[in-house]
Amino acid sequence: MHRSAASVPADARDAKHRVLKDVFGYDDFRPGQAAVMEALLNGRHVLAVMPTGAGKSLCYQVPALVLGGLTIVVSPLVALMQDQVAALRLAGVAADTINSSLDREANVAAWRRVASGQTRLLYLAPERLMTERMLDALARLDVRLIAIDEAHCISQWGPAFRREYEDLSRLGGIFPDVPVIALTATADEGTRADIEARLFSGRVETLVLGFDRPNIKLAIEAKQDSKRQLLRFIERHPGRSGIVYCLSRKKTEEVAAFLEKNGVTALAYHAGMSKDAREANQNAFMTLSGVVMVATIAFGMGIDKPDVAYVVHTDLPSSLEAYYQEIGRAGRDGRPAEAHMLFGLGDIRTRRMFIDDEDAAPEHKRRSHGRLDTLIGYCETAQCRRQVLLGYLGELAEPCGNCDN
Repeated sequence: MHRSAASVPADARDAKHRVLKDVFGYDDFRPGQAAVMEALLNGRHVLAVMPTGAGKSLCYQVPALVLGGLTIVVSPLVALMQDQVAALRLAGVAADTINSSLDREANVAAWRRVASGQTRLLYLAPERLMTERMLDALARLDVRLIAIDEAHCISQWGPAFRREYEDLSRLGGIFPDVPVIALTATADEGTRADIEARLFSGRVETLVLGFDRPNIKLAIEAKQDSKRQLLRFIERHPGRSGIVYCLSRKKTEEVAAFLEKNGVTALAYHAGMSKDAREANQNAFMTLSGVVMVATIAFGMGIDKPDVAYVVHTDLPSSLEAYYQEIGRAGRDGRPAEAHMLFGLGDIRTRRMFIDDEDAAPEHKRRSHGRLDTLIGYCETAQCRRQVLLGYLGELAEPCGNCDN
């Protein structure tokens, strides 16, 4: 029971301006948003690669309300789904999520609203959407649009591959007339090609809306005494919130304890902590000012705290693509922010060992080593760091004057 969006009349496409103003309170679209929405309203599939803070969510929320019917939103994080649903409800939009953190009654009540046609946007994790029972039930409803957030998770070559995303490649066959939008803030050309092939069999309009975050200063410091160097850096930003990334769970806890001992309000976050402890620390970071979160890469996806003043890597990340995504959590309020990395030769050996010890195909290991080589080149370059970073992502840039080179 799916109506093709290609049948939407022109006046409905003009309605996107009314929805933007009346529902979300904005007078104008941000760069690229209108083009993405227009493609969806014309029934085309879209891969939208947009920098963090560019308003990705509106790219499907506005068309969802213009098209009517039901929009399915796929998101990997329960907390992010709940935040988005709460924000939409505040704006008067009928939105629901069905997820593992809710009790059975809440999920049943949400499904009743969906099945009766009340719900406009339904947020689901990929593993819940791609069950036969859920797909059969949704196939009987008036699905008009499907949005897949964090789409880079489908790419086996990317640093954030999640196996549960693989199944999403079946959506095109199940909902053949429904436009699909895949959204990501980070995807080099190889990852983009992988998303295009897996999700869309190549039939997709890819819109890359620029990667530059000019307010983030980029700097690399030779690693010596990493804890002392980190403390000195944080002391230059008193009372500001920041994120510090460490490679291991053990180091995360050690660094957080060291900072606390030296008068910094610091919390640890890693996958080995209990769910309650992780949630308590995340809530404190999100709601209080001046908190430093010391974390593994388990922390970050879906974190949208506008006033993060800096992101520090005390160890080498896995790739330049992963680095770009992680530093993108700084400076979302548009104020000057810093991305600071401590870089030592020992880190390279550790990363090489990680790749070689991985239970992965030789081709995957070869690509991982190649990505690491690119990151090392970024760390060791005498050229403008922003030029190197954006060049890797396929974007030409002038020397920025806002890096340490």
